[in-house]
Amino acid sequence: CHLIHYLRLSHHLIVLNYVIGTFDKLKSVSSERISITDAVFDGVEVRVFEPPAKQDETLKRSVVYIHGGGWALASARTSLYNNLCRIMAESLNAVVVSVEYRLVPEVCFPEQFHDALRATKHFLHPDVLAEYSVDPSRVAISGDSAGGNLAAAVCQQLSKEEHLTVRPKLQALIYPVLQAFDFNTPSYQQNMNMPVLPRYVMINYWIDYFNGNYDLAHSLVINNHTALDVSQALSFRGRLNWTSLLPSSFKKNYKPVIQTTGKAEIIQKLPALLDVRAVPLLAENEILQLQPKTYILTCENDVLRDDGVMYAKRLENAGVEVTLDHFDDCFHGCMIFTIWPTDFSAGVQTRNSYIKWLDENL
Repeated sequence: CHLIHYLRLSHHLIVLNYVIGTFDKLKSVSSERISITDAVFDGVEVRVFEPPAKQDETLKRSVVYIHGGGWALASARTSLYNNLCRIMAESLNAVVVSVEYRLVPEVCFPEQFHDALRATKHFLHPDVLAEYSVDPSRVAISGDSAGGNLAAAVCQQLSKEEHLTVRPKLQALIYPVLQAFDFNTPSYQQNMNMPVLPRYVMINYWIDYFNGNYDLAHSLVINNHTALDVSQALSFRGRLNWTSLLPSSFKKNYKPVIQTTGKAEIIQKLPALLDVRAVPLLAENEILQLQPKTYILTCENDVLRDDGVMYAKRLENAGVEVTLDHFDDCFHGCMIFTIWPTDFSAGVQTRNSYIKWLDENL
């Protein structure tokens, strides 16, 4: 059974590798309109997209972008992400810094988080912003899927650091993965077998991120790790109660899955399941209050839909200005699929909406 499960996951990852184009790494070839260069920010590789200077402007706005791929796939240098960041730089006339954090299996949590945080903090240093002619008051942090997870976690960490002189103006999260507490939210139940991201694949991404064992997957699927008798999870339960955080249009007729007795040893084996650096949705209200103006894009056909919707609600309850941009007919990962042979209207639609919000708010 374990072998069959592993083979299914391996096949899925091979297909995703092909689709995302992990092996199609582009060299830093600049276009007429955008200069593309590779650099190293505090030991972390990044790709920087710079539009040409205009005569009547002194400083540009900027986006730090963190790519998705389950903390295990893709790259800032693949054609799909290269294309997205180039279009962002052109459309916004902004400097885009795409972070090339290290991936599973080379490293596991918290190293991806540390890479994203180090690169972002390096870029936010006034001297570095000046080098790239970036306005310190107009920097956004953004990412999709696992990159949205890292972007949210980085924003939360930056808000805790009292001595920073430059802070992000905005965060923009695209179908972010934000929690591993409840794998039976309505969107997980509704979309459990939905391509591109079935529930079992998302759970195995989490296990790989935490360097755990696939034998835990079944217990996670039925929420054994957060059962009522698992004391470590009790204090977090109120922060992720989808029956109160989701509107009825998302709850539909789904019922919560809460086990009375579970397995506390799962949290002992995978303590990061309750580490807010990995699961930003579980952060306390005092941290959420400090977050910048936020954009969250969600898709109906996505197990992660409710992660984003719940985070939007918790931020809103904490007094943060939030735009929840929901797409009824779109699917997880769609925004990067805008070039042949995977040029989908859903990709263009979501990308245009995302860029429009950045343009109006950054």
